[in-house]
Amino acid sequence: MRSSFRRGLVLGAVYALAGVLVAEVVRPRGGTAVLIDWDEITRLALAQLREEPMSRPRLARAAAAYNRWAPELRGPLLEAVGGLPAGVAMPDFEALDRVRWLELNVGILRRVTEPLVAVTRVPDSWLALAGRAGLSRYVALMLEFLGRRVLGQFDPQLLGREPVQSALYLVEPNVAAWQREAGLPGDDLRRWLILHEMAHAWQFARHPWLRQHMDRQIQELIGLAAQAGQGGQAGLERLRALTAGRRSQWDLVRRLQATMSLVEGHGNLVMNLVGSRELASFELLEGAYRERSAQRGPLERLAWRVTGLEMKREQYVLGEQFARTVYDRYGMEVLNRAWEGPDTLPRPEELREPERWRRRVVGRRE
Repeated sequence: MRSSFRRGLVLGAVYALAGVLVAEVVRPRGGTAVLIDWDEITRLALAQLREEPMSRPRLARAAAAYNRWAPELRGPLLEAVGGLPAGVAMPDFEALDRVRWLELNVGILRRVTEPLVAVTRVPDSWLALAGRAGLSRYVALMLEFLGRRVLGQFDPQLLGREPVQSALYLVEPNVAAWQREAGLPGDDLRRWLILHEMAHAWQFARHPWLRQHMDRQIQELIGLAAQAGQGGQAGLERLRALTAGRRSQWDLVRRLQATMSLVEGHGNLVMNLVGSRELASFELLEGAYRERSAQRGPLERLAWRVTGLEMKREQYVLGEQFARTVYDRYGMEVLNRAWEGPDTLPRPEELREPERWRRRVVGRRE
């Protein structure tokens, strides 16, 4: 997998919390319980990971190499997609081990789900305690699974405090493990991943409205969840309101998914366009990636389905097909119209009908 799944993980975490509301149907025994415990999740995930952190000097050496290669690729990337506004720069890369990746992403999820603390505080009961234990094990398993697979990550600091400090990462043990397993050239492999993450950094650095727009969508989604959790309904009715949702709620989810699909699909397209010109091993790397995706064992396929990552992957493939179709027919200038503002982003139904998007967004100017 490339770096697609941290954003999906953030959105999925909000909805994973819906299930814990079923604990409200039991008889309380006094006091209250919060049904998501990030400290316990971290402890469980680290125990499952069974990983010793890499030394700081080793991580520093890896990061230094990333940041030697990144400037070599930044020029071709900006030439392909467009420059940056004056005074705007993309962040440097950092190297993470699996332990630090897990801690980073627990922090991200803790930040994003913090507004839902009131919703997940329910009357204390033995079932509430069991629900918290089950949820903790599920999220820990999901994080441990991802921590062994994710190769790179761009963090746009969604719902972060100002000033925003986005960050670029490669997960060095995972990159090195894949390099060994597939016999890949290490320098070009890391350049390939750097290109993909820098494409995301360009999207958000060039278009600051994008982060603000996604923040508003996530906040609105959290608000709907909070309303469902605090609307005075009985336990099962509240659970149904949150998981079945109102039309506006699911429309919002679909629009947010469409935005993430474009972000990932455009990033893959840019990596392919630039990588095919700049990396001698590009075809080898693409072939190895396709083979890696096709060789999942039964347990891994099950994990992808259970965690919702299979559906996320399909959404991102759809986003790449949209970006590729528009680019092939009309070029990067027309595709970049999608980044002009919230109204020009492809709507969910337009991802499958790129021509419909072009007529709506570009046709009105012709």
